This record gives sequence, C-alpha cells and structure tokens, in this order.
Amino acid sequence: MKKNILLFSLWIIFTSCNEKKEQPIKVQRHKIEFSKKVVNQLMQLPLHCVETEYPNKLSQVIGDKTYLKTPKELHPTFYGCFDWHSSVHGHWSLVKLLKDNPDLEKFSEVIALLKKNISKENILTEITYFDDKYNKNYERTYGWSWLLKLALELHTWQNKDARILEENLQPLTDLIVAKYIEFLPKLNYPIRVGTHTNTAFGLVFAYDYAKETNNIDLWKVISKRAKYFYKNDVDCPMKWEPSGTDFLSPCLEEAALMKRVLNKVAFKNWLQYFLPDLFDKNYELEVGIVSDRTDGHLVHLDGLNFSRAWCLNEIARDLPELNHLKKNANTHINYSLPNLIEDSYEGGHWLASFAIYALDSQ
Repeated sequence: MKKNILLFSLWIIFTSCNEKKEQPIKVQRHKIEFSKKVVNQLMQLPLHCVETEYPNKLSQVIGDKTYLKTPKELHPTFYGCFDWHSSVHGHWSLVKLLKDNPDLEKFSEVIALLKKNISKENILTEITYFDDKYNKNYERTYGWSWLLKLALELHTWQNKDARILEENLQPLTDLIVAKYIEFLPKLNYPIRVGTHTNTAFGLVFAYDYAKETNNIDLWKVISKRAKYFYKNDVDCPMKWEPSGTDFLSPCLEEAALMKRVLNKVAFKNWLQYFLPDLFDKNYELEVGIVSDRTDGHLVHLDGLNFSRAWCLNEIARDLPELNHLKKNANTHINYSLPNLIEDSYEGGHWLASFAIYALDSQ
C-alpha cells in the first residue's frame, strides 16, 4: 500500500513538472491604420452576407402555423447575415464605410443595395413583426441598440441618399425609441453578462442616438437608469472576465456607458473605485484567446477583443492619465483583426462591424 502511494506521488510530481505551461500571447501594441486596403477587405464581409438568407437563426416565437414564413418574408430588410441583429449591424457597416470613404469603387453599387433593402415598404413589414403580441420584445436590447446605431450613422451623414434612407428607416427607429422609453423604467436590475442582453451595451448606442438627435425623453430615461443601475458599483471583477463565449466585457461596457452619463470629474472619481487597476500605467489586459475560429461561439472572443478596444479608447479619451489604455486597445485589435480580414470563418457575418467600430475608436 505504501509503495503504491509513493508511486502515485512520484507520478503526480513527474506529470506536473512536464505539463506545458501556457505562455502569454505576445501581440504588437502599435496602432493599426484604417487603410483603404483594410476598408475594402472589411467591406466584403457585410456585402457577402446582407443578402444571404440561409442559414438563418430566426429566434421568433411562433403563435400558429401562419407564422412559418421565410426569413425574407418576415424581415425583408434585415433577413441576411444569419440573424436579425447581425444584418442590422451589417447594414451599419456598409453605411459607415461609405460615409467615411466616398471614393470607394463600389460606392454606387452599395448605395443601390441599401436603398433596395431599406425601403419604406420593407420597413413597414419589419414594424409589423415587432407589433405582433408574441414578439414585442424581439431583439431587446442588443438589436434595438444596433438599429439606433444605424439610424444615427444615417442621420449624421451629409448625403442626399442618406436622407432618403433615414426617412425610410424612421418609423422603425421611432418604434425602437418608444420601446426603450417604455421598457427601461420597468427593468429593476441590470443584466451583467458578456453577450447580447448586456444592459450597459444596450444603452450605449441608444444614448449616443438620443444625444445627437436631441431626443430629450430617451436621453433622460437612459441617464437616469444608468445612474440607478451603476453609480454605486465598486471593484468590478475584471479577473473574472472573459467567460468562454463572451463578446462584450461587462466591466468595460459599464465604464464606457458611465463615461457618457457623468461629467469628466465625476466619471474619473467613479472609475477610481470601479476599476482602480486601470490607473496603473503598467496595467496589462490579456487578449481573449480564440482556440477554434470555426466554432461560432468560441469565435465570440474575437468580438470581445474588438469591443474591449472601443471601450478602452472611450474610457481613456480626454483623460491623459489613462493614455496607456490605448496601447491595450491596440493589442486587442492587433490580435483579432488579421484573422478577420485574411480568413473566412464563423464570425464573418458580424465581426466586421465590431472591427470597424474598434478601428474608428482609435
């Protein structure tokens, strides 16, 4: 018996000594240029998917057999890119890239595509879906957030075709604004996850829309609920992040929201209690490591790297003592971007949007 125990102990020691230790991922920390080459590569991803109807994840509640329709019948605007919200931010990607790069070769082609999809008739059908009694909460609040992001991009684009698209989209935009105003006062507790239903992320784009369009009612309800949810938060556990399939950082998304709703002095004071480690000039946040880019859930971590980057850049903006966070943001972009623009894999239908927003945040 003693001999067996000794042999087992020696085996444990031997295997422990020979076990490979994970080495930290070393990634360049330089700023990536949003070059014309990168723009064209990123443009191909939403172009490839916004009119690709299948495969498709509808996520609908079926009231009876009459609900069984094709994705395009149910969502004539946002039927592509695997699911509704990915199609919405795929359209946002196209608008954003055209807006910032009016000399793109495919400019006229993409404008025509946008006008075909975002037509008055199509948008009215989209509204019909949200009016159904079984689907009133459809895409709450992730898809809602991206819809207002798309609306804001059109609103701030000084272009005659953008005015047409904004006007066509407006009824759905107004519906989503009304849904936010109705829903937020009833939400007693924020949702603190790293995926679609994260409350902080759901409020960020909606807040930007409200502020830019001077929608006082929406601005007030978001500001009030954000402070109610988060103002007293301290010591957010960044060490617990990420979970295995996160594409959002609960801690950083919350900080990015509070940066918007608090003044500069109040935000800095709040952040020193909420994420005190960020003020350490040697602070390093390890990237989310993707083990298999053919797995639709594991590849979420590339999205996490992009969303962390835009949050870090937002948090550091106008605060010189946090400039070192921008290098952390660059590290995250540099890890995930090459895999996105050089390969075709499971994140292609949505990750371009995350990459574009991250690059734009630099």
